[in-house]
Amino acid sequence: MVVAMANPQYVWFDGKFVDFAKATVHVLTHSLQYGSGVFEGIRAYETAKGKAIFRLQEHIARFMRGIKVMSLPVRFSGRQLSDAVVKTVIKNRQKECYIRPFAFYNDKNIGLGTANKKASVIIATIPLAAYFSKKNTGIGCMVSSWSRINSTIIPPEVKASGNYLNSILASSEAKRLGMDEAIMLSIDGYVAEGPGENIFIVEDEKLITPPREADILPGITRDSVIQLAKANGISVEERNIHREELFTCDEAFFCGTAAEITPILKIDAYKLGNGKIGNTTRQITDYYTRAVHGAYEEFESWLTYV
Repeated sequence: MVVAMANPQYVWFDGKFVDFAKATVHVLTHSLQYGSGVFEGIRAYETAKGKAIFRLQEHIARFMRGIKVMSLPVRFSGRQLSDAVVKTVIKNRQKECYIRPFAFYNDKNIGLGTANKKASVIIATIPLAAYFSKKNTGIGCMVSSWSRINSTIIPPEVKASGNYLNSILASSEAKRLGMDEAIMLSIDGYVAEGPGENIFIVEDEKLITPPREADILPGITRDSVIQLAKANGISVEERNIHREELFTCDEAFFCGTAAEITPILKIDAYKLGNGKIGNTTRQITDYYTRAVHGAYEEFESWLTYV
């Protein structure tokens, strides 16, 4: 859910700030036609020491890896883009915000070829409330009929625009059928992830999450959850999860930059545990909330203050 913007807003566009409403491209732009762009999702939070961007360097590193895989001729370095994110957050003066870096082929010539096409980068910030309206009470999910893409089709570890058609199909199907979100399986039939979220299940107070081999996007929030859990004495296992384990686990939750920590209370016709948010999920939510708001000295390096 996006919140309306009160103050004048700007988009960083190839090194210059442009009025939000004037940050436009041609309707035939290659990345609009073919989904050939790469993006990131980052959040900035208020803390006791001021506003801080959560795990900026890790997000920009993944952004740069995606740019390399997609062979986008971006002329900015990771350091320059990190600095640009900070400047954009400062410029737009939002209390808390969602940050969207996006690299794309800014060329209006029809055709699949990308040789000699110009690449542009924009950075925008928007206020963003809870991604799921039921984030604090728990959501219901269904196992999607759409399988997760894999590396023989499209690189799933890249946040490429075109990859998310797979996600849109799965999420739209779930919502048409009265559920809040989908859970996707890999081609091999193992649990992969949500359309825009990683997934954890809880069995006997142990966190279990699919490995990279299950064709997931290795989420930065996912990594944060794993580190926070281990630091607080919660056991974590990365392994393949069979579909039926979704129905018998004690708890489950999604995690992601937009979704943060979102409890899952029902999958298909199966109620998880007692149908309420479980203790382990509540603990992880608390640890994550404290971390992004600067309450963990141990994880202070995750925050870039602006």
